[in-house]
Amino acid sequence: MTLNFAYIYFMKLIIINGPNLNLLGRREPEVYGNQSFEDYFATLQFKFKTTQLEYFQSNIEGGIIDKLHEVGFSYDGIILNAAAYTHTSVGIGDAVKAIEAPVVEVHISNTFKREDYRHHSYISAGAKGVIIGFGLQSYDLAIQSLIA
Repeated sequence: MTLNFAYIYFMKLIIINGPNLNLLGRREPEVYGNQSFEDYFATLQFKFKTTQLEYFQSNIEGGIIDKLHEVGFSYDGIILNAAAYTHTSVGIGDAVKAIEAPVVEVHISNTFKREDYRHHSYISAGAKGVIIGFGLQSYDLAIQSLIA
């Protein structure tokens, strides 16, 4: 007797958002749009049904570093929008370099069209890639890049 088992492998990905992204839909809608991230995340979960998607948000730098350490050796990929910490946090940049999971850095707005201090990232050097300026669709593109 031969038993055939179909194994379905679900990639395990996490989106980690930094400070003030919990205010999406209310904060500077001309820059970030009118949709909350929670609503958009439900859309992503529906679209990527064969991917296990999780979401974490923190306004605290250490919380983001702790989450990177927690998931960085067991998840298949991380989508990281460190928000303002992108431009200030050597610690988050070092955490990205220290973990094994590939990290895709994302930004909703085109940071190069904004203030000069937003043109530098401490995360990019350790990231697999960077996606900026496509609104919330930046997350969709990051997921696609990790599952491809």
